[in-house]
Amino acid sequence: MDISTQKTDTPPPTPQHSAAVAKNAARGATRAGDRIFLGFSRGSGILLLVIMAAIAAFLTYRAILAISKDHGNFLTTFEWNTNLTPPVFGIAVLAFGTIVSSVIAMLLAVPVAVAIALFITHYAPRRMAGPVAYVIDLLAAVPSIVYGLWGALVLVPHMNGLFGWLNSYFGWTGLFSWDEGAPRSMLTVGILLAIMILPIITNVSREVFRQVPQMHEEAALALGATRWEVIRMSVLPFGRSGVISASMLGLGRALGETMAVATVLSPSFDIQASLLNPGGGTFAQNIASKFSEATEFGRDALIASGLILFVITLLVNGAARLIIARRAEYSGANA
Repeated sequence: MDISTQKTDTPPPTPQHSAAVAKNAARGATRAGDRIFLGFSRGSGILLLVIMAAIAAFLTYRAILAISKDHGNFLTTFEWNTNLTPPVFGIAVLAFGTIVSSVIAMLLAVPVAVAIALFITHYAPRRMAGPVAYVIDLLAAVPSIVYGLWGALVLVPHMNGLFGWLNSYFGWTGLFSWDEGAPRSMLTVGILLAIMILPIITNVSREVFRQVPQMHEEAALALGATRWEVIRMSVLPFGRSGVISASMLGLGRALGETMAVATVLSPSFDIQASLLNPGGGTFAQNIASKFSEATEFGRDALIASGLILFVITLLVNGAARLIIARRAEYSGANA
């Protein structure tokens, strides 16, 4: 029989076969370099878990010391006065301000960041794409205090026109009503945070979009798709998980931003129905502004608020992991 006519196709490996191959490969790490690398990798993972557990234990212990002496409801009290006898403090205003400012920042930054990433990778000429990407990389390295100074000296004085326009056309909603005070409000903070997290989301999204297999785009073009249809059918589904990951990185910075918020916001322990009027606060801003003058008990109270921010961050990252896991089979990332 002619050898060229023999069937050479083999069935695709099953998941059980792939798992067995991986297990045998792990067992076959007999070289010194492989064993050292395996030990460092495993040790690094275990060390990370130990550090996270140590942080959580420290925050929990100090938080319990403070909350046990709190004569207000730690979750619902609209006051922060640890020097009273007995002390009264709560995180209601801080939690509200942190979440609202971060949501505003995400709503403004994510669409713009994805659009910039798509422009750099699929629309801009090569001579333009390189300098634009370089400038965005530089923006990601700017310290937060510089953003804060720029926000206080440049952004805040120029917000009066925007606030007046929002009050004129949308003030009837209550959400955008303005008493013509200083524009050091949650909306200003959200805009500043959006500018700060924009480079992070853009850079990660840009690298994800560059990983789209060229064959996917060429196949869509061969079927008569326009450039936007190629992006909608090939690029965005492939990079969805990466964009979500980039957004979570940006959200992490927005949740924990300290000096920029402290420089721009006029804090007060009340919740304003309008996003344009001064007031409110965030966890990080409150810790930064009160830590230097706080007593030992006051520092424990601030650590207790830090524990809540730690829990919020873990919940956000966990939710992001669930979203990515549910959409991984559609993203093309495993192709």
